[in-house]
Amino acid sequence: MVRPVGLWGRRPPDRLSRARAGHLSRAQASAGPAGLASAATPDTTGPADALNGYEVLDEVLRLPVSTWRYHWDPPHVRHLGPMAQDWHAAFGLGANNVTISATDTNGVALVCIQALHRHIDDLRTQITALQDQIARLEEPSRPDAPMPPAR
Repeated sequence: MVRPVGLWGRRPPDRLSRARAGHLSRAQASAGPAGLASAATPDTTGPADALNGYEVLDEVLRLPVSTWRYHWDPPHVRHLGPMAQDWHAAFGLGANNVTISATDTNGVALVCIQALHRHIDDLRTQITALQDQIARLEEPSRPDAPMPPAR
């Protein structure tokens, strides 16, 4: 059973009906068997701002990432990721600099994937152009074509 929760884990009595009606006044998260899901629709968010995926990718490349464990974890448990303070300094996302929202990590990852895909497409275009140029240079000269000047 999926149970909608509010920002602090409380469920207002009408939260689910408001979510279905699309009239949320604040963020909604649902915990279920597949994990945590957050509502991000035009009805639940403010205006969407455009951003430069290459700039986000550059921030990710500069972001310190390490393995670590929480003080309460057993010694064999390790986690991988940035520190919340570094994350907040890099992206300015989230409510504070001591937590990292899964919604934000997913968003940053998707923007980086899109930027990398555009970069790969640009490289493919350049490679194709270079291959065409090489093929033209390697074509045997036509008999009626003028000879290139000697060097």
